[in-house]
Amino acid sequence: MSESSSGRSTRRKETCGSDPSCDFRPMEAPRWSALWSPASHTRSDSGISSLLPSDSCKYLTWSKVGEHDVQGSQLRCPRVREGPPEEDFIFKQVGCASTPRQRVLESNRWETWLQENWEDCTNLNISFQDLGDLYQVQNFNRILRRLIRVEILWLVDNSLVDLSAIRLPSCRILNLNKNHLTTFKQLPKIPQIQHLSLAENHIESLTGLSSLRQAPLEALTLKRNPCEFNQSYRRRVFSCLPNLKILDGILKLPEDHSPPESNIFSKMCVIS
Repeated sequence: MSESSSGRSTRRKETCGSDPSCDFRPMEAPRWSALWSPASHTRSDSGISSLLPSDSCKYLTWSKVGEHDVQGSQLRCPRVREGPPEEDFIFKQVGCASTPRQRVLESNRWETWLQENWEDCTNLNISFQDLGDLYQVQNFNRILRRLIRVEILWLVDNSLVDLSAIRLPSCRILNLNKNHLTTFKQLPKIPQIQHLSLAENHIESLTGLSSLRQAPLEALTLKRNPCEFNQSYRRRVFSCLPNLKILDGILKLPEDHSPPESNIFSKMCVIS
C-alpha cells in the first residue's frame, strides 16, 4: 500500500509539474488579523473609501468584541436581532429577588445602552435584520425610538408591519423598501421628510397619503405597490402632496397638474 500511495504521489508531482494550482497540502486557515486589519479594508463594497471605526470589526459581531470603543452611531449596518441573554429567562422562571449576579448583568446592560449612543446618530442603515422573534422586533423598535437626530435612515427588507408608534423628528431621507406596510397610516411620524421610498410594499390604497401633506416631501417612490395601478394614480398623488416634485423617479409632468377626473357616476342623472 505504501508503494502504491508513493507511486500516486510521484505521478501527481510529475503531472502537476510547476503548476501552482496543484497544491495538495491542506489549506491553512486565514490569519484572523488579516480579516479585520484596517489597512486591508479601507474601501467599502461599493468601492467608496470608508474610514468608519467599525471597519476594523467588519467580520466580527460587534457586541461580542471584548474591548472596543465603537459606538452605535459609528456602525454601517449593525445587527440587532439577537435574543435576550439566557440569564433573563432563568431569573423569570425562578422568580428570585435581585442577586449580585443579576445586578452585575443589569449594570452591564446599562453600559451597553450608553455605548450604543443612538441619540447622536444622524446617518444609519439597519436593513436586512431578519426580525423573526418578538424580542428582536421589540429591540428594533427600542432603537428606532432613540433615533431623535437621525436624518438619513435605511430600513430595507425588515418585514416591518406598523411603525405608527415611532417618531423620527429629524429624518429627511427614509428608505422602507421591501417591507410589509399596507397603508400610509402605518408610517412613522416624519414631519421633516423630504425623500421617502416605499417600493415593494403592500400598499393598496392612497388613503392616508394626505397625512404627509404638511411635510416638505419632494420625492416619493411607490413602485411595485398595488396602489400604482389605481386610476389616475399620478394625478391623485400630486393633488394630495402639493410640494411633491418627483414620483417614482419621474419629475412632475404637465398632465400631473390637472386634478383627477371626477367619478363618472356623478355626471349621470337618475331617472325615476
